[in-house]
Amino acid sequence: MVEREPGIVRVVSASDGWHGISWCDLDGLDADAVIAAQIQRFGRLGQPWEWKHYSHDRPADLPERLLAAGFEPDPVEGLLFAEIADLAGRPDLPLDVRLPAGTRLEAVTDAAGVDLVVAVHDEVFGGDHSRIGKDLTARLAERPGSIAAAVVMAGDRPICAGRIEFHGGTGFASLWGGGTVADWRGRGVFRALVAHRAALAAAAGYRYLQVDASADSRPILRRLGFQQLATTTPFVRNP
Repeated sequence: MVEREPGIVRVVSASDGWHGISWCDLDGLDADAVIAAQIQRFGRLGQPWEWKHYSHDRPADLPERLLAAGFEPDPVEGLLFAEIADLAGRPDLPLDVRLPAGTRLEAVTDAAGVDLVVAVHDEVFGGDHSRIGKDLTARLAERPGSIAAAVVMAGDRPICAGRIEFHGGTGFASLWGGGTVADWRGRGVFRALVAHRAALAAAAGYRYLQVDASADSRPILRRLGFQQLATTTPFVRNP
């Protein structure tokens, strides 16, 4: 559920999905009062939540205010975008996916596939990604046209996984995940999964791709033709 109020766009998921502030512009508002109100609103959920801060957000000292309010920053990411038609015209990113020998790409359609996505994320990024699995399961069942996921397999082993979200009523689709296990990096697996998801977005009529890219994936995406618009930092607050 999306909730809007002056200076804030807030996402409150019905399941174990993402909760947090997806957009803000607090210029001219009492930023500390707005932050306190959000803490009170999300505190009723009893779950971790995130304030997604972009480098262009106002006021300029918002990160310091969030830290003072008890938020903890995750690593900085790059906000990247690309026009799919531009990617399709590049010889290094054909939308007809080219996977390394000995691998195959499988669409995620059931619980077994979701478990593979979670397993890859746990190995690549560390931590427990079961909440992503629960949210993906719910989205595939309730709103299958809003999301798709895929796993790259090497034999019986999942080596890369990622998701794409389709934002209806806009020209944008967004990429999430895409992590590759350490011993398969540098072989084109990540690039192939980007191409697969770009092709899905193009087929669904979307014009642009957006991704919050880690330090590892930013150089690859830049080489493929993505442009960086800003940086973004997830500020997390636990209940």
